Amino acid sequence: MGQLRWLPLLALLLLLRPPGVQSADPIQAFVVPHSHMDVGWVYTVQVRQLLEEGRLEFVIGGQVMHDEAVTHLDDQILQLTEGHGFLYETFGIRPQFSWHVDPFGASATTPTLFALAGFNAHLGSRIDYDLKAAMQEARGLQFVWRGSPSLSEQQEIFTHIMDQYSYCTPSHIPFSNRSGFYWNGVAVFPKPPPDGVYPNMSEPVTPANINLYAEALVANVKQRAAWFQTPHVLWPWGCDKQFFNASVQFANMDPLLDHINSHAAELGVSVQYATLGDYFRALHALNVTWRVRDHHDFLPYSTEPFQAWTGFYTSRSALKGLARRASALLYAGESMFTRYMWPAPHGHLDPAWALQQLQQLRWAVSEVQHHDAITGTESPKVRDMYVTHLASGMLGVRKLMASIVLDKLQPQAPTAASSGAGPAGHFASVYNPLAWTVTTVVTLTVGFPGVRVTDEAGHLVPSQIQNSTETPSAYDLLILATIPGLSYRHYSIRPTAGAQEGTQEPAATVASTLQFGRRRRRRTSPAGRRLVPVANDCYIVLLDQDTNLMHSIWERQSNRTVRVTQEFLEYHVNGDVKQGPISDNYLFTPGKAAVPAWEAVGMEIVAGQLVTEIRQYFYRNMTARNYTYAIRSRLTHMPQRHDGELLCHRIEQEYQAGPLELNREAVLRTSTSLNNQQVIYSDNNGYQMQRRPYLSYVNNSIARNYYPMVQSAFMEDDKSRLVLLSERAHGISSQENGQVEVMLHRRLLNNFDWDLGYNLTLNDTSVVHPVLWLLLGSWSLTAALGQRSAVALQHRPVVLFGDLAGTAPKLPGPQQQEAVTLPPNLHLQILSIPGWRYNSNHTEHAQSLRKGHRGEAQADLRRVLLRLHHLYEVGEDPVLSQPVTVNLEAVLQALGSVVAVEERSLTGTWDVGMLHRWSWRTGPGRRRGDTTFPSRPPGGPIITVHPKEIRTFFVHFQQQ
Repeated sequence: MGQLRWLPLLALLLLLRPPGVQSADPIQAFVVPHSHMDVGWVYTVQVRQLLEEGRLEFVIGGQVMHDEAVTHLDDQILQLTEGHGFLYETFGIRPQFSWHVDPFGASATTPTLFALAGFNAHLGSRIDYDLKAAMQEARGLQFVWRGSPSLSEQQEIFTHIMDQYSYCTPSHIPFSNRSGFYWNGVAVFPKPPPDGVYPNMSEPVTPANINLYAEALVANVKQRAAWFQTPHVLWPWGCDKQFFNASVQFANMDPLLDHINSHAAELGVSVQYATLGDYFRALHALNVTWRVRDHHDFLPYSTEPFQAWTGFYTSRSALKGLARRASALLYAGESMFTRYMWPAPHGHLDPAWALQQLQQLRWAVSEVQHHDAITGTESPKVRDMYVTHLASGMLGVRKLMASIVLDKLQPQAPTAASSGAGPAGHFASVYNPLAWTVTTVVTLTVGFPGVRVTDEAGHLVPSQIQNSTETPSAYDLLILATIPGLSYRHYSIRPTAGAQEGTQEPAATVASTLQFGRRRRRRTSPAGRRLVPVANDCYIVLLDQDTNLMHSIWERQSNRTVRVTQEFLEYHVNGDVKQGPISDNYLFTPGKAAVPAWEAVGMEIVAGQLVTEIRQYFYRNMTARNYTYAIRSRLTHMPQRHDGELLCHRIEQEYQAGPLELNREAVLRTSTSLNNQQVIYSDNNGYQMQRRPYLSYVNNSIARNYYPMVQSAFMEDDKSRLVLLSERAHGISSQENGQVEVMLHRRLLNNFDWDLGYNLTLNDTSVVHPVLWLLLGSWSLTAALGQRSAVALQHRPVVLFGDLAGTAPKLPGPQQQEAVTLPPNLHLQILSIPGWRYNSNHTEHAQSLRKGHRGEAQADLRRVLLRLHHLYEVGEDPVLSQPVTVNLEAVLQALGSVVAVEERSLTGTWDVGMLHRWSWRTGPGRRRGDTTFPSRPPGGPIITVHPKEIRTFFVHFQQQ
C-alpha cells in the first residue's frame, strides 16, 4: 500500500455568539491543545497569538452551525454574518473553511452559500447511510460541488464527506472500554462530577499497551485510506462533549503519535497534528482531478432502514413559525431604520438604542438557526429559551418601528385614548419591506361592527368587516392596501353607527352547514353533486355540499378545471420500543398509511365585496363539540391588472391543527387530478428547487419519501402546475399519484431511554396555525408568479396599530418618502446598517489589533449594507430569467446621493477584488484562475445581476 500520510484533525469549531447570548450546546473543540478557551477580552491576546502561529483555527465562524434542511437562506446568511463580524472585529480573521458535521442532511444551497462567504473548502458528514456506503466504495467522498444549476462553476466548492465513522473517533476497541480513544470521558451537565472524574474513561496509554493502541489506530487509518483518492487521510479525534480535560487527552495522544511516527516504516503510516486548513492545503497541493457533483442535495437523511430523519422537518411547528415571523420583522425593521437614517434623521430617535434593538433580534434569530433549535430537536427547556429570546427581540424591534412611525406623525396629534374613555377609533401604519409595489389585504381586529376607513388624504379605502374566527366578540377588518417599495401607508379607522357613506357592515355568511364526512366516499357523477362556486377574477373554487370539502378549481387563464380535494389525516405511530421502531423529534417512523382524522365537516362561506372566505371545520366524530382541524381559505376579488396580479392568482389558506392525540402526526393531504406520477418539487432553503421522485424501499418507504419544504413546493402534469407556498418549514411528500401531503404537526411520546434522558419525546400539546398559499395554472404563469409570491408571503407588510382619541392625527402624505423600486426579478435581500464595522482596509485593521487595540462592535452609520438576489433560474421564464442591469444611484436616490459602492463577500468581511478562492482541477488541462467570482469591472453604481446570483455591497452616501 505504501506509506500513508495521515493528518488528524486539530480544528476548533466555535459556535460563536456575542456575550450574553447563550447556546443550547456547549462550545465544541476537536483536539484543541487547551483545557478551556474563552472568547472574552481577557484571552484575546493569547488567542491572536495562537492564530498567528497556526495552532488555532476557526472554521465556519458563524454564530451557530445552522441546520441545512429547514432554515431559510436569509437566516443562514444572517447567522454567518453575525459570527464573521464578531471574529473580524475581535481577531481580524476571516474563516476560510466550513465544517458542517452535525446537520441532518445536506442542502445544495450550501456550496453556493459557503463559496460566496469566501470559504475554500467544505466538510460535511451526515448523508444517507446507503448512499455514503456506495460513495465510500467508489472513493467518491471528495468532490467539487456545484450547487446551483444556474451558477454552476462560478460558485463551486471542494467538499469532503466524512466516512462511515462520521466525525467521531472510533470508540470501540477490543482491549479498552467503550470510550476507545477518549481519555477524559463524556461531560456531565450542567455540572461536572464532584470528584472531577468523567465517566467512560479509557485505559491510559502505557508502555505495556501502546502497541495495542497504535495497531488499532493504524488499522483504522488504513481502512479509511481505501475510501479516498489520496494518501492523505483526515482522522478526526473527538466527538460530542469530549476534550473537557485536554491535558489528560494530550498526555495520552502525544506518546501514541510519537510511537507511530517512530515506527512509520513498519506501520506504513505517519501522523501529525493538523488544522482543517492544513488538511485541505495538503489536498489542494496535489495534482489530482476531482469528480464534479451537480446541484442535487443530500436529503432526506437516514442512518438505518427504520431511522429516517424526516420528522424534524415539522417538529415544533410553533417554534418554526415564530422564528420565521421574527426573521421577517427583523428584515422590515432593518430597512425601516436605514430609511429613517438616510438621507438624514428627522426625529429624536437615538441611533445607538435603535441598533441595540436590531442587534438583539439579529442574535436571537441567528441562534435559533442551530441544528438542534429550529429543527425542533431540543428539549422543552431549551425551546423556552429560544422563544424568550425571540419574543424579547421582536418586542424591541416593534418598539423601534413604532418610534419611527410616531416620529412621522404630527407631534400635537393624540395617538392614544384619553384616560377613562374608550378609543374613538384606530390608526394603522402599514410598512412594505419589499422593493416592489405590493397590493395586499391587511387584516386587523376591531371591537365594533361598523367602520369607515380613510387614508392619509382622507379618501375612503376599500375595506370589509366580518365576524372574527379568533375572538367571538371581535371583528376582522380587511383593508385593501397598495404600498410602494420600502414605503408606508397610513389609515384612520372610525366606528360608525347607521348607514352613511363609506360604512362597512359585517359580510354575510351565505352558507353554514355540517355534514357527515363518510359521504365523501360516495361515487356519483359530477352532474349528481351539489357544487357551490366561490369565484374571483382568476379562479372558481367548487365546494361539494355533500361533504363540505373542496371539489375542484377552475383556472381562468388556461380554462382548465382540476379536481382538488383537501382533508386532514394522521399517521398513528408506535411509542413502545419493545413493539418496534418509534418516532421522535428527529425520526418519522409510521407503521402504516395515514388515516382520516375526521368524520364531520362544518362549513361557512363568508362573502364580501373585497374577499370571500371559506371556513371549514373538521370534527373527529359526529358528537364532538370542538373541532381539531380547520381551513380558512380566502379569494380576493381583485382584477388582473398589474398591481393585483399576485393577489388575484392565489388562494390564501390558514390551517388550525391540534391539540393532537398522543403519537399522532398530522398531515394536510391535497388530492388532485394532476398526473404527477408521484413526483414533486420542493425547495432548498427558499433558494432553488429539487426534483423529488417517489422511491420504493424495502422498509420505511413512507418516511424516506418525505422532503423538506422551507418556502415552496409544486407538482405538475403536462398542462397545469399546483404550487404551494409556505411561511414556515414543513415535511412534504407525494404518496400517491396526484397527491401532495404536508405534515403540519406532531405529538409523540415514547419510552426510548435516550429520548427520555434528553426529554426528546415531543409531547407537544400546542395548536398551530400554519399558512399556505396555493397557485394553480400553466407552467409559464406559475413560474412567473411563484417566485415573487413566495417572497411576498415571507415578507408581508408590517402593521403598527394604535388607538385614536377624540381627533385623528394628521397623517403624512403617501409620497412624503420616495419609494425604492427594483425590477420584478430582483429581491432586495437586505438593506441595513450593520452592527459590525467591517473595516474596509484589512491591513489597517490587522495592524490595529496587533497593537492591542480591541475591535469595537460599533456600527458605521455612514455606510449601508445592500444585498441583491436574482430570484429566477436560467430558462425558468423567457423575460424574468434574463440578467438585469440596475443603476444603484437611481434605485437608492430616495436615500441620498451615492458616492461609493464596494462589492463585498456574502458576509461583508472581504472586498471581492481581494478575495481569491482556490480552484480545484475537475478535468484535463490546467486549473482555472484563482477565483471563482466572474470578472467584473471594478466599482461603479451600475451593476448586472445574473440568474440566481446573490451580490453584496457597501454603499456610501453623501453626508447631509
